[in-house]
Amino acid sequence: MYFLAELYDFMRTRKKFWLLPILVMLVLLGGLIVLTQGSAVAPFVYTLF
Repeated sequence: MYFLAELYDFMRTRKKFWLLPILVMLVLLGGLIVLTQGSAVAPFVYTLF
């Protein structure tokens, strides 16, 4: 949790709020890869990209 607080403080003080959508998309794509690895859904996810 300290890392998230530090990241938010950095974005707030340096006015880098444009980083937030990029970070959210990276987390969502990373979660999608982790959840679909080794499952029957994996071939369908690869067709999206």
